[in-house]
Amino acid sequence: MASNLKIQKILYVRLPCNPIFPIGVVYLADHVHKLFPQVEQRIFDMGTFPPLDFRRRMLEQIDQFQPDLLVFSWRDIQVYAPVNGRAGNLLQHSFEFFYARNPLKKLRGSLNSLRLVLAYYGEIWRNTRLVWQGLRRARRYKPHAEAVLGGGAVSVFYEQLGRYLPKGTIISVGEGETLLEKVIQGQSLAAERCYRAKLEQPRPGLIHEPPQPLQKTACDYTYITAIWPEIDYYLEGGDFYIGVQTKRGCPHNCCYCIYTVIEGKQVRLNPVDEVIREMMQLYERGVRNFWFTDAQFIPARRYIEDAVELLQKILDAGMTDIRWAAYIRADNLTPKLAELMVKTGMSYFEIGITSGSQELVRKMRMGYNLRTVLESCRYLKQAGFDDLVSVNYSFNVIDERPETIRQTVRYHRELEAIFGRDKVEPAIFFIGLQPHTHLEDFARKIGVIDDRFNPMHMTPWTARKLLWNPEPLGSFFGEVCLEAWDRNPHDFGREVMDILERRLGLAELEEALSAPLTGVYVS
Repeated sequence: MASNLKIQKILYVRLPCNPIFPIGVVYLADHVHKLFPQVEQRIFDMGTFPPLDFRRRMLEQIDQFQPDLLVFSWRDIQVYAPVNGRAGNLLQHSFEFFYARNPLKKLRGSLNSLRLVLAYYGEIWRNTRLVWQGLRRARRYKPHAEAVLGGGAVSVFYEQLGRYLPKGTIISVGEGETLLEKVIQGQSLAAERCYRAKLEQPRPGLIHEPPQPLQKTACDYTYITAIWPEIDYYLEGGDFYIGVQTKRGCPHNCCYCIYTVIEGKQVRLNPVDEVIREMMQLYERGVRNFWFTDAQFIPARRYIEDAVELLQKILDAGMTDIRWAAYIRADNLTPKLAELMVKTGMSYFEIGITSGSQELVRKMRMGYNLRTVLESCRYLKQAGFDDLVSVNYSFNVIDERPETIRQTVRYHRELEAIFGRDKVEPAIFFIGLQPHTHLEDFARKIGVIDDRFNPMHMTPWTARKLLWNPEPLGSFFGEVCLEAWDRNPHDFGREVMDILERRLGLAELEEALSAPLTGVYVS
């Protein structure tokens, strides 16, 4: 009976972010409905409304629905990232500020960086204020109403966020299904990855605790549509990739990556037939673009057969006109899998190798074999893949030197030889110093940061630490990037590669594929 439950009504509030399908909120609501069908739920996604309407529409929802639990989802928090975003080209702003020799460029970088800092703190203030306002309004109707705050941003910055939130707000780390089960039933949360703001301190190492095992079944989109009228924003027109999850967890140890910490190292597969049932519901509603939201679609070679089974069943179900994308480790392909990937409509292939030097890949604990990656790429080309290949490079990583830069450029040229120069887009990143990662531990060990370092403080000095580009090569890469933006801003990545080749030359391919066991390792 519903009367035996502590919670009767849940309103999910997805806080403002770029318009990306809110798969986390959808899966939470679906999970709760399957266990507690008597609990009423609604979804309010601010991604589907203009900014001036955020507060008013949220309060209207609360007035109409009168929930006793508000579940806030916060996806993005650290807007300082090396990509084009809401504040423009953030990497360019910061590099002009740090490295430009022209005083006017440095001034422009300074002003744009200031705008970035103001936008960053403005978003934190706005989102935390929305939590305060929402909870205050809910308590007009239900004096004991509670708030849960979760999402990707919260899992990374959970230690810092507590002081910004209403007293007692439940701050959730990682997956939230079992946490919500206990909140609904009024049970103890002591075993969950969470803590209450201003009442408790998070347990040391909370984020490193393994998540609860969960058997996932197909999301019921008939129910989701009933509690979320704005879902058509994502379904109509076919512009958006709709998220579907096939597994959780990542077994790898990449030094800068937070996924393996948040989701845990134990890979948990969702039954293939359940994934197909979920996709078919979306397919029948007109969806043709799918994004597999796994941390890694094929996390290791032992999961190749699972991927083969899924893709074959997509074809068997008649979904022959879809397009899909995912994060894929490019060293885990076979000719059969590559053929199925092309046949089922894989529209985008991202190779996140970070470096084209096997030595540096090993030192960052990434577990890639670059020789195998090339072999996998040849499988894809032979299978007929002719779409864009995006290759992520993060220069100036651990122990970078001129010879390893030459190796990376040579490796990139080999990828161009396989797919064609116009099909291979080098995405130039500089890895971020994320909390709770091996890289953060390494930075503390070598004195880049200390125990007082707060990753949520945004100043030019903390930004320079968060963006991993240390000297002696930091100024060199700053100069190269600024030259590339001047020369060819619309093809920045290829221009960076061309400049590096002109300045430093190319290594032999075999040199790039070899990894001597010497030098600094992240530990």
